[in-house]
Amino acid sequence: MATEKSFYMTQEGKEKLENELTYLKTDRRQEVVERIKVARDFGDLSENSEYDAAKDEQAFVESRIAQVEKMIRNAVIIENDDNNPSVVSLGKSVTFKEIPNGEEETYMIVGSAEADPFEGKISNDSPMAKSLLGLEVGAEVSVVTPGGDIQVQIVKVD
Repeated sequence: MATEKSFYMTQEGKEKLENELTYLKTDRRQEVVERIKVARDFGDLSENSEYDAAKDEQAFVESRIAQVEKMIRNAVIIENDDNNPSVVSLGKSVTFKEIPNGEEETYMIVGSAEADPFEGKISNDSPMAKSLLGLEVGAEVSVVTPGGDIQVQIVKVD
């Protein structure tokens, strides 16, 4: 039997998933069922685009429910490593600057389940995070990115 993938996340990230699951199972699922009922009343189901769209939406919602349940079931909560406060690890924010003259950027390194670069959260599977994990403040590293290699220096770890 294959082992299931672990999903690294903060406690906050797990709670967000649990809230999403509750919403999907209660409100969203019921909304889709109502759309299907209304669409059935439009007549011939073989030519009913409203019915087809509602069934597609139902399949999407059920798929998302299964995905979120799996993520919660296999969640590994990220604990802060207080023993090494200056070492980059999951759950910590890291500030770095591009060398020689780049601006400072700060990101929190989280599991892929809750990554959102627009909120300053990058996945531990991203090229940037993989390059920074385990390094200390002051370390310089070359990061392979889609836009080309960049050299960065770690300025701060929180």
